[in-house]
Amino acid sequence: MTNDAHHSYLTQTLEKAVILPVLVIESSEEAVALAKALFAGGCTAIEVTLRSQAALSAIEKIATALPELALGAGTLLEQAQFAQVKSAGASYALSPGTTERLSQAAIDADLPYVPAAATPSEVLSLREQGFKIQKLFPATVVGGIDMLKSLHAPIADVRFCPTGGVSLENLNNFLSQPNVICVGGSWLAPKNMVTEKKWNEITRLVETSLAKAKR
Repeated sequence: MTNDAHHSYLTQTLEKAVILPVLVIESSEEAVALAKALFAGGCTAIEVTLRSQAALSAIEKIATALPELALGAGTLLEQAQFAQVKSAGASYALSPGTTERLSQAAIDADLPYVPAAATPSEVLSLREQGFKIQKLFPATVVGGIDMLKSLHAPIADVRFCPTGGVSLENLNNFLSQPNVICVGGSWLAPKNMVTEKKWNEITRLVETSLAKAKR
């Protein structure tokens, strides 16, 4: 895929998603049930973070069971991880920050990539490499809504998925910004609900969140 094709894929995927669940899956046995609960509530895309030993196995199982779900791998910190998550079945990747080596690894793996930025200079550096969809992370720490407003005027062609501090309460404050393509958050899959296998409650939480979301 060309960079334009990657950009088109991410644009379609993240615009449709509106809210991107950021998941830490501790047991691959719960992975498919969790993904199905999120999908049943209306989630069309998810991010499975590489923050647990079970992550790659979870990605493999979800990719097999729910091919209609846009499956992202998050928290990529090492170059080798891009090929690993692609092989496991992820269709795009995300990081909490980026380096030239990480962005090049994404290009080498031919994997659509959402790198993260926290400053205008980082945004511009990624833009020069062709990445016009970026994470703003940690969103509320680096300025949140004010940062997004400040970035939009001089860098209008970059869109963001703010993650970190986004919640059901401030969801629409972020979505109302013209340079926000979607938001990322962990509240759609609370740890206690996952541990207790409250899949129906997770589905209802997704439904409630998406019903509240306004573009």
